Amino acid sequence: MSAGTGLVARSRRDGYPLTLVALLSINFGIVFFDRNALNFLMPFVQPELRLTDTEVGLLASGLSFTWALAAFGIGVVSDRTGSRKGLLILATLAFSVCSFLSGLAASFLALLGARLLMGVAEGGVMPVSQTLVAAEIRPERRGLAMGVTQNFGSNLLGSFVAPVLLVSVATTYGWRHAFFIAGIPGLAAALLMWRLLREPAPAAANRASRASLTLLEAFEERNVLICAAMGVLLVSYLVVCWAFMPLYLTRVRRFDADTMGWLMGTLGISATVGAFVISALSDRFGRRPLMVAMPLIGIALPLAAMDFAGSAWGLAAFFFVGWGLVGVLPLLMATVPSESVDPMHAATVMGICMGTGEVIGGALAPTIAGYAADRFGLQAPLWIMTALTVAAGLLALGLRETAPRALARGRPSPQRAGCAP
Repeated sequence: MSAGTGLVARSRRDGYPLTLVALLSINFGIVFFDRNALNFLMPFVQPELRLTDTEVGLLASGLSFTWALAAFGIGVVSDRTGSRKGLLILATLAFSVCSFLSGLAASFLALLGARLLMGVAEGGVMPVSQTLVAAEIRPERRGLAMGVTQNFGSNLLGSFVAPVLLVSVATTYGWRHAFFIAGIPGLAAALLMWRLLREPAPAAANRASRASLTLLEAFEERNVLICAAMGVLLVSYLVVCWAFMPLYLTRVRRFDADTMGWLMGTLGISATVGAFVISALSDRFGRRPLMVAMPLIGIALPLAAMDFAGSAWGLAAFFFVGWGLVGVLPLLMATVPSESVDPMHAATVMGICMGTGEVIGGALAPTIAGYAADRFGLQAPLWIMTALTVAAGLLALGLRETAPRALARGRPSPQRAGCAP
């Protein structure tokens, strides 16, 4: 047994994988708490800073663009150097500081600068985190572990707690205080990671440092190409929803700020449940069926926001069901790409799939949606969301299955393989 294999076996015996997934999930939850804070606070920020809808879109686009660059760059650096723990701690401290800077912004340009820096800090967190998960979790449970890492904390904290807590604080004390509160949890997370995280085995790090994978070589793998394209579509869906749904609910549907906060919080509950359910189903039944079905279900959310005339509780039910598509994001950004290439390239291809979605979808979609909103009204971003989710479901039909259990079911048993026809 090699030194690296021995360390992994010892880690599994002492419960470290559970600690690892829990800590990384919480940390990514804090990432999304900080990232989404501006979206939920925009009904307060926009009138004070006199922002146009186009500028609202630019703020979301700017963060997504620098997030994407960091996902590309830090994923590659992490693979080549073997550094995981140090990069995560530095990134966590940096994005916490950027949340404080957002609260100090007095103009569009100052706020944009803070968001650009936050994207740089946050973009590499998930590729590095999922690389650690891939190294510690058995393949047959990898989908669930990666789903919980990426979706549980991010949606519980970033999509449920954030709108409810931050809108309440902004209503009582002002939106700047809400940003200051959002920056505090990252400091605690950095301390916990410093105390509890382990660096990967030196042998694995040295092997990774000798490896290199170009963008063209990565896209020669069909699954990586399709996952990157799906990332563009579904990240666009997410960031357009985060940026413009709060404004649509308050300005067009005339919900008060607290009701808007709870409706947006429903998205967090949906995705938190999906972190377990969708990922576990993909381990059992395969990645491809879930990645085809769930984006199509996402149609329910924007259509209900525009056309459902019932109570806020009924609308929340449509939001819960439609946002279930978020459950496939860990599959297309981490699980399927990492299962489609050599493990030494895992962080690189995950960074490519995450970064492509952010740099094209996340950076361009909010600006396009903001321009469309200024020209045609706030319903335009919701129609854009509808088109994006249909396209993603159709694109997933081209995926090659990678789930170990699904592949095992497709192989003939030794007895049947040896039988004559």
